[in-house]
Amino acid sequence: MHYHEALAEEIRTSAARLLAEDVGPGDITAQLIPERQWASARVITREDAVLCGVAFVDELFRRLDSRVTLNWQHADGDRLAAGDTLLELEGPARSLLTGERAALNLLQTLSGTATRTRAYVDLIEDTGVRLLDTRKTLPGLRLAQKYAVTCGGGYNHRVGLYDAFLIKENHIAACGGIAAAVKEARDIAKDLPVEVEVETFEELDQALAASADVVMLDNFSLDDLREAVRRGSGRATLEASGNVSDATLRSIAETGVDCISSGALTKDVQSIDLSMRILKTETR
Repeated sequence: MHYHEALAEEIRTSAARLLAEDVGPGDITAQLIPERQWASARVITREDAVLCGVAFVDELFRRLDSRVTLNWQHADGDRLAAGDTLLELEGPARSLLTGERAALNLLQTLSGTATRTRAYVDLIEDTGVRLLDTRKTLPGLRLAQKYAVTCGGGYNHRVGLYDAFLIKENHIAACGGIAAAVKEARDIAKDLPVEVEVETFEELDQALAASADVVMLDNFSLDDLREAVRRGSGRATLEASGNVSDATLRSIAETGVDCISSGALTKDVQSIDLSMRILKTETR
């Protein structure tokens, strides 16, 4: 399945899953509100953020109640300042309140991923180095979080185990060496990229000699990264991985590597503080 088709399917399934999880057989508290009562509301952010999740929330309310109208004040990828209104809603009061938590859960998580990514990207924006995500995503939100990374200005590493080879220590041991593993990968799928994770200069030289497309430099020191760039620049894409934080990111980028991958973009995500407020109600 094409990436965009897969993302569209994840939007649909995520909305259905979240409503089933939260609403179940019905929102009993919402039944306290008269059925004919309509309301308008707005969603604000209490902190600076990068927005992500518009299509997910649209789909959630479409499934919940098509009478709800959503008027977005910002688009995915936009920077938000604390206090900004990102969304205005109008519709049956019951439906607005029933969908509130599921919608905010999606928005705060995906916006948190986009916000963390943007902060990292800003630290290295003039270096030409690409910031990559990993497969360390929240269960069930793989494509959603990878989309959020792109909203924050980052790039996607492989989506799963099916769209690129990543040959690690145990693969190398089982195959009998780096050269044998790369050759086997080429025989299996000539058109897919082949990446080799290395921990030493000896392994780096072997990966380069085997013509790996990408070499992941795992937990190399800054001096060793610079030496790896001297040896491998132009022969393969060089990816730094390990010990990546806001304190180390800039220094790693300045070694001359092509890209840096970080699981922190998705697995250590800090949700954004969002709030929905009812503005007015009327009977219809």
